[in-house]
Amino acid sequence: MRLIMQKEGIAVTEVVSADSRGVCLHVDLSAIANNARCLKRAMGEDVRMMAVVKADAYGHGLVPVSRTALANGASFLGVALPEEGMRLRATGIDAPVLVLSGTGEEGAMISAREGLTQTVYDAAGVERLQRACERLGAQADVHLKVDTGMNRIGARDEAEVKRVLAALKCAPCVHLTGAFTHFADADCDDEAFSRQQFARFMDMAALLPPGLLLHAAASDAALRFSWARLNMVRAGVALYGCPSVKTALPLRPAQRLEARVTCVKQIHRGDTVGYGRSFCASHDMRVATLPVGYGDGYMRACSNRAQVLLHGQRCPVVGRVCMDQMMVDVTQISDVREGDTAVLLGTQGNECILPQQLAQWAGTICYEIMLSSRARVPVVYDEESLKGQ
Repeated sequence: MRLIMQKEGIAVTEVVSADSRGVCLHVDLSAIANNARCLKRAMGEDVRMMAVVKADAYGHGLVPVSRTALANGASFLGVALPEEGMRLRATGIDAPVLVLSGTGEEGAMISAREGLTQTVYDAAGVERLQRACERLGAQADVHLKVDTGMNRIGARDEAEVKRVLAALKCAPCVHLTGAFTHFADADCDDEAFSRQQFARFMDMAALLPPGLLLHAAASDAALRFSWARLNMVRAGVALYGCPSVKTALPLRPAQRLEARVTCVKQIHRGDTVGYGRSFCASHDMRVATLPVGYGDGYMRACSNRAQVLLHGQRCPVVGRVCMDQMMVDVTQISDVREGDTAVLLGTQGNECILPQQLAQWAGTICYEIMLSSRARVPVVYDEESLKGQ
């Protein structure tokens, strides 16, 4: 088993395995590669694909996922912070990188120094980047963000777009190379609002110089709306195998969270399990303890609701999920023993717990499941999935 990790900005490869508890998060890079190829084929040769790798590639690993995506159809990377782009550059990745949010003075310096494409949406953002370029003796590319209904960031109307264009005329080191917007509800059955947003964006794009890279569609819109693909699409959650909309593409989730059973006990009818005694046994049963909890990113909201896989069978979570441990009902599996491997997310045998299902149990969205804090959980990349990366 190998782990690709960052040390002082440099990518290193170390031989690792699960920790002393048997806990590890497996990331299958072959699934990422498959998803990238499927998405690229579906979008067509004339549409570029940006792999959105912000937030440590949605918890899958910034550098390994970026390299895999670029080798399998992506030609652009998207990050949220200039520091994320700086990490990519430190590992030798020289593909175009778009910082998808605005930034302050320090971030502008990083973007200019590292050759990142910076998002701008007002004159102040252009001016900050120009000052950074002057200090560094650099040139910088920017994409204009247009707010068409998300009401988060972006130039909202013709007047605001023209103010950005005026600022760019006074910023000789800053070059406009693209423009984009973001749909507010592309996963909604009613696409009327998305069409309104797209029309607003095209109206604003008509004010811009010709030849720009235009993009509006993230994962769900790219899969649903062929009319919204323009020059480029931004593949985020679909790259990780978990789009919100139905698709015929054979996309595969890439994460598997494992832990080893530490204890198996017999309890009797009327016994309670865990803090608050929230679970009471209605019959004699066997309960297994796993050494993982909300301190490892497994959400406490899954208490008495979720399931894990043992011996390829689903076992209900019983009692409240603790910081470091959790309990599951293994009554129906007579041969569960200490040291057996449980899968909390991913596939074991013929069963699979998808991020979407775990999110439903936790009352959240699959993004949060994939991104759940796992600071003390080793991230392991299988040797087979790394070949050729």
